[in-house]
Amino acid sequence: MKRKILTTVALILTFGAAFGYFGGIDGKWSAMLKGPDGNEFPISYTFKTDGTALSGKVTSSIGSFDISDGVVKGDSLWFTANINTMKIKNIGRYYADGDSISLRVGTRSTHTTLKRAMDK
Repeated sequence: MKRKILTTVALILTFGAAFGYFGGIDGKWSAMLKGPDGNEFPISYTFKTDGTALSGKVTSSIGSFDISDGVVKGDSLWFTANINTMKIKNIGRYYADGDSISLRVGTRSTHTTLKRAMDK
């Protein structure tokens, strides 16, 4: 009986630690995004989570725009970037190393890898 209790407690603690680790998406992330013309431009994301809700901003050379409809579930995330009158869907996955996010941007399935931005 004690062994079952100890095993259960160990599993709960392990899952709790993993959830806390994966919850580390908050903060600034940056990438180079390839446009439809093949040119690359810098883009950054600032993410904030509240439970499974994801909010934040997307910043590029054309301005800073809000993120809406954001959700984080497991190691997956999705959100809408509201860029002027366009609503661009984003789908991504973040990795256990905690420093990269694979992101598919828009209907053209542009792919980029976000890296955690280092604060100076």
